[in-house]
Amino acid sequence: MNASAERRQARVKRQTRVRQKVRGTEERPRLCVFRSAKHMYAQIIEDSSGKTLLSVSTVCKEVAGDVKYPGNIEAAKAVGTAIAKKALDNKIKQVVFDRNGFLYHGRVKALADAAREAGLSF
Repeated sequence: MNASAERRQARVKRQTRVRQKVRGTEERPRLCVFRSAKHMYAQIIEDSSGKTLLSVSTVCKEVAGDVKYPGNIEAAKAVGTAIAKKALDNKIKQVVFDRNGFLYHGRVKALADAAREAGLSF
């Protein structure tokens, strides 16, 4: 097994370990974060029905126009602010944060902090 496959497998292990503890309900849906090398994605998911309520990413027009490069901390902050504004517009004030197996630093932390500053509570 090569190094990238081992890293991917380790992330999936962390993801399932976190997902056992973090569940999104109707009152507090789950804010799930995914980061790739180029982009940042955030979804608000209600796990009891299995539906994605909201999603924002650096690919979306509302965020893509604001950022110069979609794979850095500034782009993650823009996604965090946008997802929080959308959530508050849909009367979602509290969420459970799911880091999706990624370490809580860098872009993941920037997205979470920006969402908190925009009014979303974890």
